Amino acid sequence: MGELGLAGREGRILPHCASVWAMKATLPSLLGFLVAVAAMIALVATESLFGTGPISIGIQVAAFALMAWARIVFGARSFHAAAGPTAGGLVTTGPFAFVRNPIYAAVLLFTWTGVAVHFSPLSAALGLVVLIGMLTRIHFEERSLRAHYPDYAEYERRVKRLVPYVF
Repeated sequence: MGELGLAGREGRILPHCASVWAMKATLPSLLGFLVAVAAMIALVATESLFGTGPISIGIQVAAFALMAWARIVFGARSFHAAAGPTAGGLVTTGPFAFVRNPIYAAVLLFTWTGVAVHFSPLSAALGLVVLIGMLTRIHFEERSLRAHYPDYAEYERRVKRLVPYVF
């Protein structure tokens, strides 16, 4: 297909097209992030984000520990508001061996623990907004990772997105 085609003979996105996919993923990924953060701020403002008893606080501490573990394994790579591949190889060790998106899984676990403790139609709606924001970010980030890392397709087949062995 030459320069006009997106896929090579193996069906992978060609390297020169990876930057195009990354650019297309930037705005929706950034919007997903901002929407999720805004909903989490609203959960704080309505006193619906943080656990109140030992079980909910314990779950949220575990979620924070998962996020910290993932950041440590991910290394010194900087956080990008618009998610996408960073310098270095594909990380598949530590919590990334159990779920492809452990940081987002931790955010969702933390958020939905607070929503469950302070359940109301408003907290549930805000929790859904956080979920939609994170899923949007994941969708566009993973699209970009597929384009950037040839090994990502095999990693996707082997490791679930957010919940080990389930989803």
